[in-house]
Amino acid sequence: MDKFTVLTGLVAPLDRANVDTDQIISKEHLASIKRTGFADTLFRRWREDPGFVLNQARYQGANILLARKNFGCGSSREHAPWALRDYGFRAFIAPSFGDIFFTNCFKNGLLPVVLREDEVDRLFYDCAAFPGFRLTIDVDAQTVATSDGARVMRFDIDPFRKYCLLNGLDEIGLTLRHADKVRAFEARRKTQFPWYF
Repeated sequence: MDKFTVLTGLVAPLDRANVDTDQIISKEHLASIKRTGFADTLFRRWREDPGFVLNQARYQGANILLARKNFGCGSSREHAPWALRDYGFRAFIAPSFGDIFFTNCFKNGLLPVVLREDEVDRLFYDCAAFPGFRLTIDVDAQTVATSDGARVMRFDIDPFRKYCLLNGLDEIGLTLRHADKVRAFEARRKTQFPWYF
C-alpha cells in the first residue's frame, strides 16, 4: 500500500447526501476481486447524465471528492473504495460517512475526512466559485487547507489508522512486519506436529 502523508489535489464536489455503496458501484459490477478495473463502473448510472460532476471537464483529474453527510452508507461492499481509488480519488471530505465504508477506506489506503457541516458547505461554495479549486490534506498535522493557506481546518483520526496511512501499511503489511516470528513459529510447529504437515 502506498504511504499517505500529504495530498494536494483538485476537488470534485458531489452535492448529494446519503450516497450509498450501490450508487458508488452497482451490484452487477462486483464480479472481480482484483481491486482494479473498476474506474469505468464508478457512479455508472449517474455518469450517463452529461451534466454529472465527473463528466465535467473542470473536474477531470480530481483526487479529492467532496460529499454530503452519510457518504458510503448501505452495504459493506469493499468494491466501493476500490472503484473510487481506481478512478483516482485518494481522499473524501464529508460531514459523516457510512461506518463500514469509513473502515474500508483506511484498509485500502484512502482517507475519509470528517469536517463540520458548515466547513463542508463553505468548501462546496468554493468549488463552485473557483474553477480548479484545490486543497492540501496533511495526515500528520491532521489538517485540510486551501491552496493559499488562508483557511486551515482540523480533523480527527484514530492514531492507529494514522500510523498505517503514514507508513503505507494495510493488514497484510502489518503482519509482514513480523514475518521472521511467523516463520519461526511455523518451523517450531512443524517439528512439534510433523503429522499435521
